[in-house]
Amino acid sequence: MASKSVSAAAGSRQSSVSSTGSIDPFSVAQVYYGPETDFTTHKMSNLIRTRTLSTVQTRSTNNTPDFLKSVPRRRASQDAQSLTPRKFLVDVNLTLQALLESEDTDGNMQITIEDLGPKVLQLGTANSNGFNKFDIRGTYMLSNLLQELTLAKEYGRKSIILDEQRLNENPVSRLSRLIRTQFWDSLTRRIDASLLEVIAVDPKNRSKDQSPRIYVPPTEKEQYEYYVREASKRPHLNLQVEYLPATITADWVKSVNDKAGLLALAMDHVVDEFTGQSTLRGKPFVVPGGRFNELYGWDSYMIALGLLVDGRVDLAKGILENFIFEIKYYGKILNANRSYYLSRSQPPFLTDLALKVYEKTIFEPGSLELLNESFKAAIVEYKQVWMSPPRLDQESGLSCYHPDGIGIPPETEASHFEHLLMPYAEKHKLSLEDFQRQYNDGIVKEPALDEYFVHDRAVRESGHDTTYRLEKRCANLATVDLNSLLYKYEVDIAHTIRTMFGDKLVLHDGSVETSASWDRRARRRKNLIDQYLWNEEKGMYFDYDIVQKKKSEYESATTFWAMWAGCASPKQAARLVSDALPKFEEFGGLVSGTERSRGVIGLDRPNRQWDYPYGWAPQQILAWVGLIRYGYEEDAERLVYRWLYMITKAFVDYNGIVVEKYDVTRPVDPHRVDAEYGNQGSDFKGVAKEGFGWVNASYTFGLTLITSHARRALGACTPPGLFYASRYSYV
Repeated sequence: MASKSVSAAAGSRQSSVSSTGSIDPFSVAQVYYGPETDFTTHKMSNLIRTRTLSTVQTRSTNNTPDFLKSVPRRRASQDAQSLTPRKFLVDVNLTLQALLESEDTDGNMQITIEDLGPKVLQLGTANSNGFNKFDIRGTYMLSNLLQELTLAKEYGRKSIILDEQRLNENPVSRLSRLIRTQFWDSLTRRIDASLLEVIAVDPKNRSKDQSPRIYVPPTEKEQYEYYVREASKRPHLNLQVEYLPATITADWVKSVNDKAGLLALAMDHVVDEFTGQSTLRGKPFVVPGGRFNELYGWDSYMIALGLLVDGRVDLAKGILENFIFEIKYYGKILNANRSYYLSRSQPPFLTDLALKVYEKTIFEPGSLELLNESFKAAIVEYKQVWMSPPRLDQESGLSCYHPDGIGIPPETEASHFEHLLMPYAEKHKLSLEDFQRQYNDGIVKEPALDEYFVHDRAVRESGHDTTYRLEKRCANLATVDLNSLLYKYEVDIAHTIRTMFGDKLVLHDGSVETSASWDRRARRRKNLIDQYLWNEEKGMYFDYDIVQKKKSEYESATTFWAMWAGCASPKQAARLVSDALPKFEEFGGLVSGTERSRGVIGLDRPNRQWDYPYGWAPQQILAWVGLIRYGYEEDAERLVYRWLYMITKAFVDYNGIVVEKYDVTRPVDPHRVDAEYGNQGSDFKGVAKEGFGWVNASYTFGLTLITSHARRALGACTPPGLFYASRYSYV
């Protein structure tokens, strides 16, 4: 662990007040509403701009707000004729109350197009000491006003000078700015003293023992002692620190279901800038959404794409280093770093992440060494996880999602499996709680349930939880997504060993890897993918059932992952674009699966969140990159525009909302997703502060793939059909 100094900096910050006393209107909230910009103090009184005109103001000071009576008198102003952006003088609490009473007609602390208020509120201008009024009109400006007032109140401000530019900012610029300067920081975590109070508590823990826990690898004595020391400083937290066993088995993982805990991640040696003493600091990572505190697998890769675009290389590098730590100590990149996930991985993206981080850090000391360690870890993961039983199907040579595990997944909601388990409880004349305990302990044997939970755990490992594509058969499917990702591993490893390490990579066990063996693996997997997964008649890839010995018929957007990985031939790519793409393209981008494949839904067969009509950021991103890779730039840009338009329009119409997933068939309110777990990111009061990790990333990344003309059209909320009407014959 490298030694470095503890720094309070967390990403780029915009300046607050210039030498002339002006404030950047787009400063981050802690600057814009911080103490340095409080104009009610004498040192900031110059923020009320004074102008010398021929007419002296004669208005009585009785009209002046109380909080401005200490501000020097000024001469008359001509606000209506000013060409400079307006600034408003705002009493935070009074304006917030008036705004909500007038505009938030449904009482949800958000101002949206569904509210029935007059859609107008007057604010007094700063140049007139609040005397001259200006109308704030429309849902977008009013909802931005609500967001700004909510932030100002949280920072303890009773009165503010508010730039009009923060209210009428181009929505593309505003959302991009918030992601870059606020959302990433709000989603950043590290496992050390700075966040122990928050991060150690597990809202998914339903056991009787609610004590927070941290499990530490048995050889990480220094980490263990650090957490014990920090726990002793917080007796109210009752934090338990325990070593993991040297060998982790499914039986052991099940045995600690009632003592669930956080798994330690990578740390740095640092020097505390206040005490001057050596200590440890957790390497940072970014969580999917505000309610999460764990490092997730494939979420983190998608998030890193956005971080790298936004210049947050520190966070992307932290994610990479934590992944290497997980492989070293836990044997795999985990679903997430909680004890009940120790047997479960997620879709593998490590080699591509390592290469992208290296591209951004190529001139930094240690960058090549980090790339070296990343690829050593990827090779271990490839061989021990994905190319070993039970995930490897020996007959076909392809791999499946198939984690170990015993019993009922403990992280699910208490009622999640009630409909499934109740008939078995009744059969054994047990209460539901007693049946679950006896089944988990192996006292009650139910082979059918065993089979069900094998596939349920596999679905969760796939990251596509849940979908009818995988239900009750996931562990039996050699999926196009997983095998495309493993092909990408093979190609990346071969190319990197050949070009970066002199065609020789020595692993930690002394074995040597060369590019030739990985080239052979890639060629073999491509042949197997063509043999088992490609359907020439339909012009797309399908999953292969290793038990039934036939292809699945479910049409999934994962078919485009083969283009992202580069394992489709030019002819296959052309078929995917001509035959498959029209099946998935909807108003807001790519849908996860076709309506025909999903089938009829109803009370007895509810919708699943990874099925039609829902679209997810990873499916969009991988398809965009795949299309561009094969030369289909226009198709990629069209899909990017659809997705970004949908996000932007919901952001404008629904109080700055950014959510986990979208109904890509709904032009008006695509954030409304009622399937299964609802929609993360929609439950906020006044202002959204995090968005959702991979949607944030898809927005930031997507903007790099479209033209400036398309970006301007997005800012004007021009619907896709109208924007492309002159170029395409369909909407």
